[in-house]
Amino acid sequence: MSANQATATVPGKTVSARISPAGGLDILSRNEVARLRDASGSGLHALLRRCALAVLTSGNLSDDPGTLFEQYPDFDIQVLQEDRGIKIELKNAPDQAFVDGRIIRGINELLVAVVRDIVYVATQLEAGNFDLDDTVGITHAVFEILRNARMMRPQVDPNLVVCWGGHSINRDEYEYTKRVGYQLGLRSMDICTGCGPGAMKGPMKGATIAHAKQRRRGNRYIGITEPGIIAAESPNPIVNNLVIMPDIEKRLEAFVRLGHGIIVFPGGVGTAEEILYMLGILLHPDNQGRPFPLIFTGPKASSAYFEQIDRFLRLALGDDVAKHYQIIVDDPEAVAHAMVSGIDKVRNHRLDNKDAFFFNWALNIPLAFQRPFRPTHEAMAGLVLHRGRPRHELAADLRRAFSGIVAGNVKEEGVRAIEQNGPFVIDGEADIMVALDDLLKAFVVQHRMKLPGGTAYEPCYVVRTA
Repeated sequence: MSANQATATVPGKTVSARISPAGGLDILSRNEVARLRDASGSGLHALLRRCALAVLTSGNLSDDPGTLFEQYPDFDIQVLQEDRGIKIELKNAPDQAFVDGRIIRGINELLVAVVRDIVYVATQLEAGNFDLDDTVGITHAVFEILRNARMMRPQVDPNLVVCWGGHSINRDEYEYTKRVGYQLGLRSMDICTGCGPGAMKGPMKGATIAHAKQRRRGNRYIGITEPGIIAAESPNPIVNNLVIMPDIEKRLEAFVRLGHGIIVFPGGVGTAEEILYMLGILLHPDNQGRPFPLIFTGPKASSAYFEQIDRFLRLALGDDVAKHYQIIVDDPEAVAHAMVSGIDKVRNHRLDNKDAFFFNWALNIPLAFQRPFRPTHEAMAGLVLHRGRPRHELAADLRRAFSGIVAGNVKEEGVRAIEQNGPFVIDGEADIMVALDDLLKAFVVQHRMKLPGGTAYEPCYVVRTA
């Protein structure tokens, strides 16, 4: 069995291979390799195995984190130290990652990203190089992880558009995301998403066609994920720059520090979480006057979705929250024009203030948006969902409520907690709870909670409306 080639162990289903990493990987020490091979609870092997299997099933349409290991229970990955470098050994890996006995180049590169990020974060934490107790230290950790992953390009004008939206969207919405991505690509915009399917794949797919028409090289299709979500949202095949952040909060900070503007497509609770994260930051007094284009858009048939989102945001955070976003329905070209115009304002503002283009240092992200939220039943019940407090603080707790629902829907730890202790209970001010319950019910009816085709959705939460 030669490097980069595979032998079938279960015809048509799994293969085993020893491959040479592609796309660049710094030399690992023997200690780092040993930690990756360590199958004990303190080792990194379980995390490596979970993330690697997600990459090898790129394009997978299931959002059940347990399904992958049910399909490939004998899958394993080992990082081998050799005198001339490292090799990655795959056992009983999904055959879809191979063509004629050779691993697909893009999947090989994503595997390298998995090994790189898991090793880097673990070694930096162990060495105490990340100070995660205050806001400045957390931002520096996000910067260092992105820099190690080579995500930042100095001396390049702002052009990175972050696209948020659901993995479970209908065909009309998916086609619309491609049309928007196409218009962005024609205007030399690069794309950054959560790296999964649906609204995370469509903009990249549209942009690839536009970039090809413009004969543009060095295009970036950045995917930012985290260990708890990657198994439920396997990277789509277009991603050519993948980074795995340690948790959802650092993932969200990476989006807003790296990107120059954000487009939000229809989605579910994860998308609502992202919206509240961004708006909570923009509502902070220290960020007043900082340009950051935020556009909500979808096809005409999805206009009611954004009307309901808009109503909920205005009710919970006040009518003037709407000044921080723009809603454009069924007009991809207008979306692209608005985004390019907004990014021009970002460029001029950063020039005037001598800020970097490649990392948004000046944006103030409070600790409430940075500190990891572990959605236990106690933590969910303890959220303070009442008006009369600073709006960015209310937005932070609303974001945590949606984050808990995401965990209960698709994250292994959250799913297990719901199985053991029943649904999360969400309580708060009556008007907000009624609006939240209506919004969540609409997500269920519109099949935005889970991908269609599986069992009927069973809510992992109870909203107290009385």
